[in-house]
Amino acid sequence: MKEFEYVSKKEYGPVKEELIELIHLVQDEVREKFTFRYDFIGSASRNMITREVNGNIGYDFDVNIRVNDPDEDFSAEELKTILMNGFNKHSNKFKYDYAEDSSRVITIKVKDKKNSKILHSCDFAIVYDCSDGRQQYVRFNKNQQSYSWEFQPEGFYRLNERIADIKECGYWQEVRDLYLIKKSNNLDSNKKSRSIFAETVNEIHDKHFE
Repeated sequence: MKEFEYVSKKEYGPVKEELIELIHLVQDEVREKFTFRYDFIGSASRNMITREVNGNIGYDFDVNIRVNDPDEDFSAEELKTILMNGFNKHSNKFKYDYAEDSSRVITIKVKDKKNSKILHSCDFAIVYDCSDGRQQYVRFNKNQQSYSWEFQPEGFYRLNERIADIKECGYWQEVRDLYLIKKSNNLDSNKKSRSIFAETVNEIHDKHFE
């Protein structure tokens, strides 16, 4: 069984500051085409960054990129390509490898190639917040080699409401404890941390509110 632990803010803080420097360089790089805002989301925003004890994949950050393109001058593919090129131009200054194009995100990694390890990484999602409260993201369909804007699933919005309920009633430590247990007992290598976190939140919410 794997064992996971929380990474201290003292350890990941300097890495986060370097990521912010990199993002600012990319903002400057693409400014003639469009501007964008960014937010650290997920585990980084909750001080719940984890890694496998003695593992080889390190820990990761999640960042939302909100592009200012009100006239839709750029397609989903163009936006992602321009941003990936921007990261590729500057990421080596901070020892990041070339950007990888995943279905939902752009991923950059710092690798210890000698020891076949990923020290840490960051996933960037390109998102748009609609006026009706829904959110879209750029999705890359690998089979069709196509890009499109897709709406987040319904569970995305319900999860935030449940998190608010849990925090308001003082049950957040239960989420932190159960999340580590679930990550340590997960046997599905294709299961993402966000899915495990959602399961954790739903289980604690059902325990106290259903």
